[in-house]
Parts: sequence; C-alpha cells; structure tokens
Amino acid sequence: MADTVREIERKYEADDDTQLPDLAGTDRVATVVEQGVEVLDALYYDTADQRLAADGITLRRRTGGKDAGWHLKLPVAPGVRDEVRAPLSDTPPAELTALVRSRVLDQELLPLVRLRTRRTVRLLQDAAGAPLAEVAEDAVRARRAGEAEEAGEAGESGEGPAEARWREIEVELIEGGGGDAELLDEIGRALAAAGVRPASSASKLARALAETGLERARPGKGRTKGSGKGAGKGAGKAGRTAGDVVLRYVREQVRVIIELDPAVRHDLPDSVHQMRVATRRLRSAFRSYTKVLDRAVTEPIGIELKWLAAELGVDRDREVLAERLRAGLAELPRTLRLGPVAARLRIWSERRRAGSRGRLLAVLDGPRYLSLLKTLHALLEAPPLRKAATRPAPEVVAQAVLKDYRRLARRMEAALDTPAGQARDEALHGARKAAKRTRYAAEAARPALGRPAKKFVRWTKRVQQLLGDHQDSVVARGALRELATQAQQAGEGGFTFGLLYGREEARAADRERELPGVWKKVSRRKNRAALRP
Repeated sequence: MADTVREIERKYEADDDTQLPDLAGTDRVATVVEQGVEVLDALYYDTADQRLAADGITLRRRTGGKDAGWHLKLPVAPGVRDEVRAPLSDTPPAELTALVRSRVLDQELLPLVRLRTRRTVRLLQDAAGAPLAEVAEDAVRARRAGEAEEAGEAGESGEGPAEARWREIEVELIEGGGGDAELLDEIGRALAAAGVRPASSASKLARALAETGLERARPGKGRTKGSGKGAGKGAGKAGRTAGDVVLRYVREQVRVIIELDPAVRHDLPDSVHQMRVATRRLRSAFRSYTKVLDRAVTEPIGIELKWLAAELGVDRDREVLAERLRAGLAELPRTLRLGPVAARLRIWSERRRAGSRGRLLAVLDGPRYLSLLKTLHALLEAPPLRKAATRPAPEVVAQAVLKDYRRLARRMEAALDTPAGQARDEALHGARKAAKRTRYAAEAARPALGRPAKKFVRWTKRVQQLLGDHQDSVVARGALRELATQAQQAGEGGFTFGLLYGREEARAADRERELPGVWKKVSRRKNRAALRP
C-alpha cells in the first residue's frame, strides 16, 4: 500500500571546507538535536529518453535510512513535492508506475543513475521540544547505473565522468510540525552568511544526470513555448501568428491532462473536474480553430476526447449531483425532513460512487486511454497546422470566436422562443454547450485580442453558468424522482424529496427569468465589434 508525504524543502550546496552554522537561536529554533548518520543507496529509474526527468519527476529504489523503499516524487510547486512511497521490491511497483503512465506511456522504466549518500541529520526544535525542521547534510556520490566501482574517472563510452561527487544540504519542514516558509527563509539567510549557496540543480537526480554525462537535450529546447512547425512566419501583433496562439492553448490543455492523471488516480479534490474541463477545452479548440489546425487530424482525436470526458463525467457528475442534493437538504428546516432522507441520500450516493470510481480507474489503465495519450504527445511533436496558421493572430482568432458566437446566438434565440417544458430544457442545454465552446474559443484568443476577449470570456461564462445551473436542476429533479420512488417502495414516504423537487423547479424558473437580461448584455454589438482587430 502506497503512502503519500508532502515534502516542503530548500536545497543548498557547499564546498567541502564550508562549516555549517549553529542554527539554534534562528527564528523559533531553540535546540538542534543530532540524529546520527545514515548511509543511503538509491537507484533512479526513468525511460531511456528521460521523460520523468523532463517533468521534474523522480522514481527511485532506496535502501538504508528510516524510509527505505520505492519513492516517487511529483512536483507540486517550487520547493514542494508529493512523495509517494511503496515497500521494497525488485521492480518498480505497479501502484507507482500507474502514476507516471501519462508521461511514460508504454516505454520501459530502466535504472539510469545510482546515488550513494552519507547523510548527517539534525533536528531543529522549538522551546517546547516540538519539531520544526530537519537539516540533512549529504555527501553524495553519483555513478551511472551498472558501472563498476573501479571504472575510473572516465566512463567506458568516454562521454563523461563515470562518477560525480558533491556536498548538499537539505532543509525540510517536519510534516505536522510548527515550521513554515518564514522559518525556511531565516535558515536560508543563516546558511548564506556561512557561505552556503542555493543548489544549482533542482534535485540530486538532475545534477547526477548532468555531471555523469547522461543528461539529454530536451526536444524543442530554445524554442518559444507554443510555437510549432509553420509558426513564426508573417507574425502579427506582438510577433504572434495564429499558429502560435492556438498551439499555446492546445499545449496547455494537453499539459493539464497529463499532469492531472496522478491526481485523478489519487482521487484528489477537484482533479476529475479539472481534467474533464481540459479535455473539453482541447476538443473545443480543435472545433473552433479549423482554419489553423487540420480537421482531418484533429477530428478523430476530438472523438476520443469526447469519450474521455464522458468517462470522467461518470464520477464528476455523481459528485456534483450528490453535493447539490445534500446542500438542498441542509437548507430545509428539520421539521420538513421527514423520514431517513439523509441516510437514503448517502446510501444512494455511495452506491453510485463505488461503481463510477472503479470504472474510471479501469479507463485510465486501459489501452484506449493510453492510445489517446500517445496521440496527444505525437500531436505536440508535429502540429497539423494549416496555411492560416502563418497569418497574424488577431484576424484569424477573432473570426473563429465570432463564428462560435453566431452559433450560440442562434441556439439562444431558439431556446428563448421555445415554450416551457422538456423541449425548452433540451434547447437550453444545447445553448449551454454553445456558450461553453464560445467561451473557450475566446479564452484561447486572449493573448492576441487582449482586453476585449477577456470581457467576452466573462460575459459568456455568466451565460454558461446560468444555463449550467438550469441543467443541473433538470438532472437533480430526475434524481429526486428516483429517490422518492425508492423511499415510497420502502414505506418511508416521499414528502421531503417532493419538496426538494419543487424547490429545484423554482430555481430553474429563476434562471430562465434571469437569462434574457444577461444574454442581452452579451449580444450587444459593441462587445462583438471590440473583438475585431
């Protein structure tokens, strides 16, 4: 069973003759307790082309010390990583390799570097004896995996030294302790005064790869992020072509999908929702910017993205619906909560979750999802740009946004003219989809169109939110009918669920009354005129 630990630390390096200062008296540090010496032996794994290292991820098998085992470190923010731990085994554990599947795809994980570290540990405590942080002074020796100890100063290939040595200092906050960023800052200043420098590499692995001659040049290094084949010619405002702007948006959504994969597998809050939004944004960009990206290439990918969004939605929709029903129930006075309504709602939600969660994990481990990831990686390597991609961005992206707006306007007008009832509910749901697509197209266009696009995003988002709340009410009423039927069959009575149904009906009617006024603001001619370059 894997455990996850949040690691918040600062890394430093020092010459061999540099003496570390006594940190007692620094900020809240009252005492420094020697914890002894550990001898650590770690083998770092990656693909042959170092896909994990490219994203700042490390996977290692380490013996020695109090936390021997497999460690997967996933970056969260500068100086912050989540370390997922699993027991020792001969090969990388499946529970960890699943978390890097979106990066590794079907490539084999191989041992690349071996690090042997002699670590001197000191614990920093406050006046009450509570732990604040740990200072680890490391004497590190790095060698390419598989090379013999007696290989000498040059590797067999002659591409670089077989071994690298350095001295590193890590200052890490104790999880659940009283340390914070301010404490790390104070310790950093004390170390700097003693001649200790911030580490030149983000991790031991990064330095080991560089100093043993294993570091690989990254694809696209030195190019502007978001640029691609065919971009950069005929640059428009601020040197941007339509290809630059659209590919920047596409790359960002692909990055989000790949990076959220481990979070979704760990069931972290909001991760499923954010991943689903990224799939929708990406698919929307393919559909809105057909003059920039070849539809023959992107349309099949869009079909797969729609499938993935639907699979993510099984869990996400259940989550949103259950929360809406719980909130509605909490708003009712206790005198109107007749029967075991809270218990029935909880059982109904848990049953749906058990099935949806298992299904989602099966999808993420399945061949169809892997194929989609490989296709997305390939798309970024060779973007299918059309001739319009070389034109100035403002002109091309404005046309795309306005085209989507006209589609939205047709659907809104048709929905508002439809009599109340199921037909109007369906028409408003269709308008909601069009509003979302228009909003995403305007989001992608913001780097080229600036403030007008930002304002357009804000207004279309408001329309989308109104229509979304209306659709959520439609879905909630369906669930409440189901719950009321189950309650009646169990002899419990359905009064409370019927009351909630009526409240949802009134809420939907409120949204329908608000909608014309909000839409009027979005559809003002000046808003559309401002988008034109």
